[in-house]
Amino acid sequence: MIDSHVWLACYTDIMLWESGRRSRFRRALLTWYAREHRKLPWRAPVGQLGQPYHVLVSEAMLQQTQVATVVDYFNRFTEELPTVQALAAADEQQVLRLWQGLGYYRRARNLHRAAQIIVDDHGGELPHTLEGLLSLPGVGRYSAGAIGSIALGLAEPVVDGNVMRVLARLFGIDTPTDAPATQKHMWEIATTLVPRRNNFPGDFNQAMMELGAVVCLPRGPKCAQCPVKRYCTAQAEGRTEELPVAPQRKKPKPVTHHVLALHRDGRYVFRRRGDEGLWVGLWEMPTSECGVRNVECGMAEALGLTCDTPVNIGSFMHITTHRLITFQVHRAEMTGGKLTQGAGKWRGLDDVDDLPLANPQCKVIRMLQAHDAR
Repeated sequence: MIDSHVWLACYTDIMLWESGRRSRFRRALLTWYAREHRKLPWRAPVGQLGQPYHVLVSEAMLQQTQVATVVDYFNRFTEELPTVQALAAADEQQVLRLWQGLGYYRRARNLHRAAQIIVDDHGGELPHTLEGLLSLPGVGRYSAGAIGSIALGLAEPVVDGNVMRVLARLFGIDTPTDAPATQKHMWEIATTLVPRRNNFPGDFNQAMMELGAVVCLPRGPKCAQCPVKRYCTAQAEGRTEELPVAPQRKKPKPVTHHVLALHRDGRYVFRRRGDEGLWVGLWEMPTSECGVRNVECGMAEALGLTCDTPVNIGSFMHITTHRLITFQVHRAEMTGGKLTQGAGKWRGLDDVDDLPLANPQCKVIRMLQAHDAR
């Protein structure tokens, strides 16, 4: 819980801004944004609404992913699927292939489904209310506020990691950012700050996020370059390195996955993952996630194949939000049997461009290429 005196201080600051301070803050921030904002392929010129489809795609991609990483993916995605209608009509495997490497693939499936709903139920246009946006798969409070303000001009706030950092320093909030009470009050503050006229809600929200991304940095914030430093409690009190108070993160759980690379005549077996767990719908070499090595031959048998004794050719680690995964890679020559119909595909290591693969499986392929080249 936030101490009552802490929230009272924040509340008092907001009320003081009623008498013109808020308007001056917005004006300073928007002037800076108009001059200094990064040119990004999904951004409309200042003062104009964003192209709805571009905003929808970019916001899906930007969840838990850096802007610099997203740019090339966005360009490639919208070049191949240029409209919401094209995305809705696309095969899921095509969508996942275009998403390959971005991670968090549930975002891609949610975006695909959202496009289908937009086309089928909304005539190809984004819902024009916050409630309508929230009804789309994968669209939560932040995404709805971002899409609604940037593409539709709705006077809705956004609070992402960058904005949280700005607000924590601006108002001297010294409680953990993951505390429900902290998040509640940050949304309340953001709601009071967002302007409610013209197209400025979208520009203002983008300016707040931009400020956190390029000036109000997690470490070593560029306070001398900040257009709103005169309003910042943390800067005035010399506490910019102390705030925000980060949540205590749990250590990821260590697990082991065993990959069985079944080889025959220069090709390997790939199979599509199921509808549960990590990397849903992507392709992989047969992988056991139970961490027991003696199931490897069982994996081969389940595919209708027999193989010689698997040989470990190496290992690597992969970190997800909740897991620290050690991948043990084993290679085996097929000795008999026939791949069960529909169970997978035989492919050369240089012939997988049409198969959407998670990053660990791409690394497995590189290991095998190096091994086979020796």
